[in-house]
Amino acid sequence: MTEITDFASLRHRAVTLRRAGLSLRQIADALQVRSKDLLQRLVEGEPAPEWTKRPRAKDDLRERARELRLKGWTYNQIQAELGCSKSSVSLWVRDLPKPEPRCTPEEQRARMNAGLAKLRAEQDLERVATRQASAEAVGTLSERELFFTGVALYWAEGAKSKPYRRSEVLQFINSDPNVIRLFLRWLKLLGVKSDRLTLRVSIHESANVPGAEAFWADVVGVDTSAFSRATLKKHNARTVRKNTGDTYHGCLVIYVRQSAELYRRMEGAWYGIVGTGLPDGSPNRT
Repeated sequence: MTEITDFASLRHRAVTLRRAGLSLRQIADALQVRSKDLLQRLVEGEPAPEWTKRPRAKDDLRERARELRLKGWTYNQIQAELGCSKSSVSLWVRDLPKPEPRCTPEEQRARMNAGLAKLRAEQDLERVATRQASAEAVGTLSERELFFTGVALYWAEGAKSKPYRRSEVLQFINSDPNVIRLFLRWLKLLGVKSDRLTLRVSIHESANVPGAEAFWADVVGVDTSAFSRATLKKHNARTVRKNTGDTYHGCLVIYVRQSAELYRRMEGAWYGIVGTGLPDGSPNRT
């Protein structure tokens, strides 16, 4: 009974001190209480004085976030303004009413499309600037550089002799006019004159063959009468053409007569290029 009376008396004194604005440490010193558990029981239900509460670092951000939300700002805008996470913004303002949309769905789509168009235009300008800078950095090709460039180009796109089908002759086919022009520059470097060339167009049978021949004649700088009969790609019931339209001109095939020696020079130079990149310096003839 005495123990209960003593606790009630001690609690009465502790509550009085708590309401007077003392901290737990001050109450413990005043009552000579050293047990944290007992101290908590003595002041149970009594709120701590305001001066003992540690201020929260984000209270100012929270209040600012709520102000901005009430003004109609979005989560992304608040996040960018305050430099905090979107999850924090959501936690702070989720009890506030959602702002009314500032534009209709159609206006929102129009703004989005305009933004995408602006972004793509900027990307296109960046691409053009990069290509222009790279083109200017190349400068003028020396004959040696042009020779090696042509060798690599031919090995990638030209016809090659195989162990099971020996064919040491230069024959090149491509659909890119610039590639064709570069290949012709390479042949000129090798001393190949135009009277040694056989030209023909390879194209789908449903395409504009005369138009394609006129196009390639302009690229090469010859009359259409210089072309051999075009090679037509036949169709069947399952043929589906994707390369259609005015920009499709098929491929130009360039055959160099009496070019066995030139072919061997090209092949040897290619193995030499490859050999410089091998650890032992030996060509990898494949």
